[in-house]
Amino acid sequence: MNDLQLMHEVVKLARVAGEAILPFWRAGVEVTNKADDSPVTAADLAAHRVIADGLLALAPAIAVLSEEDCDIALAERQGWSRWWLVDPLDGTKEFIAGSEEFTVNIALVEQGEVVFGVVSMPTSGRCYFGGRALGAWRAEPGQAAAPIQVRTAPPEGERFTVVASRRHSSPQQEALLAGLGATVGALELANVGSSLKFCLLAEGSADCYPRLAPTSQWDTAAAQGVVEGAGGEVLGVDGLPFRYPARESLLNPHFVALPAKAVWREDFLRLI
Repeated sequence: MNDLQLMHEVVKLARVAGEAILPFWRAGVEVTNKADDSPVTAADLAAHRVIADGLLALAPAIAVLSEEDCDIALAERQGWSRWWLVDPLDGTKEFIAGSEEFTVNIALVEQGEVVFGVVSMPTSGRCYFGGRALGAWRAEPGQAAAPIQVRTAPPEGERFTVVASRRHSSPQQEALLAGLGATVGALELANVGSSLKFCLLAEGSADCYPRLAPTSQWDTAAAQGVVEGAGGEVLGVDGLPFRYPARESLLNPHFVALPAKAVWREDFLRLI
């Protein structure tokens, strides 16, 4: 099975995982806290089991690193050439609050680079998927998948749109937004939860997603695949391509996601 075929099988799997989540949504699900004080619910665990079993059936030789099963020694992870990077329920806090802004995230990573990613939204059935060498698509229930692409500049008469998180910012991020506004003009802020922030960029609904606040590898890898397939890029604040090397900590450094051919790209990179 080639990577394109494998991606389409993972789209199906992500939707099945979403179906496992929905019975718990807005049902007063019990919440417990993990060692890092992040919340976990029965929905997270149900989706994890569906995905872990499904990926094993699809590609038995590829290891799985999931938020709900991440206690794997670095020495073992360093021996992987390809692995799945999974967040069974991205946006658990949004899920607990009753919001629709949570997703299932599944990425295939090879030597630290994202091959492809799938971001599925259980409440609507919408799914984004793509990879740098494969392209990117958005699929709605009952409809053929439509290709998506980043925009290199806002449409005439529209403001430059920056995707932000409702829950996470930082003084550095606020300073970056101030500098960006001085460069491109008045900003429109689009607030959305989970990895849908990347997807707004990938479908051309927004221009930039800076994240100068904490994330984990499983929060970002799948949506990075979608952005890259749509003609975008994800860079560290050093300006280098954002990668997922095996390391002790599974926390990400800060990053920005943007169109690779944005007309304002060089001015923005000087800001960071």
